[in-house]
Amino acid sequence: MSYQVFARKYRPRTFDDILGQDHVVTTLRNAIERERLAHAYLFVGPRGTGKTSTARIFAKALNCTNGPRLDFDPDEGICIEIAEGRSLDVLEIDGATNNGVDQVRELRETVNYAPAHGRFKIYYIDEVHMLTTQAFNALLKTLEEPPEHVKFIFATTEPNKILPTILSRCQRFDLRPIPIGIIAKHLQFIATEEGVTLGDTAAWAIAKGADGGMRDAQSMLDQLVAFCGETISEQNVQDVFGFTSTETVAALSSSIFRRDTAQGISIVQTEANKGKDLTQLLSELAGFLRALLIGRLSPEAGSAEIPADYWESLGEHAAHLTDDRLLGVLDRLADADSRMRRASNKQLHFEIALIRAAQSLDEVRISDVVKALEQGAPPAPDPQTPPSPSAPAPAPALTPARTTDPAASSSQAPVKTTNPRRSKREAKPDLENRLGSLIQQAPETRIEEPSEAPPVSAAQPVVTAKIKADPLPATAAKPAKEQFHQDPLVQDALRIFKGKLMD
Repeated sequence: MSYQVFARKYRPRTFDDILGQDHVVTTLRNAIERERLAHAYLFVGPRGTGKTSTARIFAKALNCTNGPRLDFDPDEGICIEIAEGRSLDVLEIDGATNNGVDQVRELRETVNYAPAHGRFKIYYIDEVHMLTTQAFNALLKTLEEPPEHVKFIFATTEPNKILPTILSRCQRFDLRPIPIGIIAKHLQFIATEEGVTLGDTAAWAIAKGADGGMRDAQSMLDQLVAFCGETISEQNVQDVFGFTSTETVAALSSSIFRRDTAQGISIVQTEANKGKDLTQLLSELAGFLRALLIGRLSPEAGSAEIPADYWESLGEHAAHLTDDRLLGVLDRLADADSRMRRASNKQLHFEIALIRAAQSLDEVRISDVVKALEQGAPPAPDPQTPPSPSAPAPAPALTPARTTDPAASSSQAPVKTTNPRRSKREAKPDLENRLGSLIQQAPETRIEEPSEAPPVSAAQPVVTAKIKADPLPATAAKPAKEQFHQDPLVQDALRIFKGKLMD
């Protein structure tokens, strides 16, 4: 017997062989058992998900000996003819080439002929969305009221291009992308049958690259066997198809969580030197983080997209981040993806995205400032966001030493840093906590809204407060008031938030 590619050799032969489409198989089985057969069916789904295979198996069940029945013999003569596409009663038509009104008129003339061997005359039209509008209109009447012995089965990847009048006359079945785990398990089965050693990580990498299509995965495995021989590793999959290893993506994610942008940039540089597609690498990184986020919300759904070997390490990183921080990282990567697709220097945008993603984990939101001021005390640390060991320390200028002499404190000038923006960002959390404690200790202090709001810049939010002390005896109010206004912490707060004190 001549050689057959895996996609043909291991094509499903019965309903039990169809993988990942249980909702479709169950409905078709029930329709056959209860004799509730429609006259037109529409199979919708991405490439390689089993549309043609399901149509042929359904045709076997309808036209087998003493059919329709579910327990048909796939090795029966009429079933073999259907599987090979040479049955006189099951006509397979390519909608891409036979899409004119003349071909549809010929079909209308042949539907009145009785089947040669089976019980039904079945017309299977693949890529039916390629038919012209005139061809669809010519098919409408026959499709709505066909003869008793005629069944129509349509298949398409783009149902939006089919006329609504056609859709309303069919029972629609949506075939979903096959899960990665199911594809990887089936690839292991094929490798065992062929005497090939296929590693688990290699099978997972092939299944992930197939993007939900079983036929694509089988073709990739066929190519790897020709390239590698009897042993296939994950490295072979990466070399042949240019995929990025799961370890690399996990290391890239870890560099963001640890704020180690140097390591992240180094990984990107290494992958770029290997000739890897950086757009695909960014997509895999975003998918990795998405699976991490979904895994926190629904562990069963998230673990299905990431190998078990890497799930524990990712889970540790996830425990250190709140959901909004992780969403912020994904937003930075999504913005970079849209820019990279139309940019010539993709590596530059990738590296900028890594830096911004790491910085977003330390950003102080205005809601944090408001919450600290409302509580009047340092907020309790978030148990899900422990301080990073590699996070930079606050700038020395924002932590001046206290003195007992108010005049000495007020005359002490803050030390300028080489990067004022970074110093402000790093000092805000600590400054908010100390400022809250200081306000709480102030004599009967309250915050009021200013009469006129100062101009607000789009790049830097302005916080303006009017602090007014209640009347106190002249002997006690003046020293406390002056000491509060001249405190270095208050002066630092006014400088950072661009505020001012008003009597």
